[in-house]
Amino acid sequence: MRVQICAVGRLRGGPEAALISDYTTRFDRTGRALGLGPLTLSEVEDKKGGGMPAEAALLERAIPNGAVIVTMDERGQLLSSPEFADKLANWRDAGRSDVTFVIGGADGIDPSLRAKADFSISLGKMVWPHMLVRAMLTEQLYRAASILAGSPYHRV
Repeated sequence: MRVQICAVGRLRGGPEAALISDYTTRFDRTGRALGLGPLTLSEVEDKKGGGMPAEAALLERAIPNGAVIVTMDERGQLLSSPEFADKLANWRDAGRSDVTFVIGGADGIDPSLRAKADFSISLGKMVWPHMLVRAMLTEQLYRAASILAGSPYHRV
């Protein structure tokens, strides 16, 4: 199952980019044998200043047809890392070929796109900058693959 992160904004170099690159490589290496991956990042940018509706249109164009759509949203469900791993495995085992995690811009994700989501995940009650959400999500994807592979990376 291909995994995509679709996010508003361009990630420049720096510590977040290094973390994302590292965890993406780890996920691809671990997930390959499990039928997970590759992990790709698709970035969109609304240069015309159309706000959340314009961002939603750009995000929707980047999402593969038939993909499981997962929004990263403060109103989403809180999951433990093992529960997140189970979600990924269930989508894979159900024959879904793509899952796309959607990260909105500074104002969040437009309600029209949130309504189309198959699932929504919260990283906690606090709001995180969208660049950090990318790093946190890639780490959790790697952690999920490690859990499914029986690796000692995740300790309870």
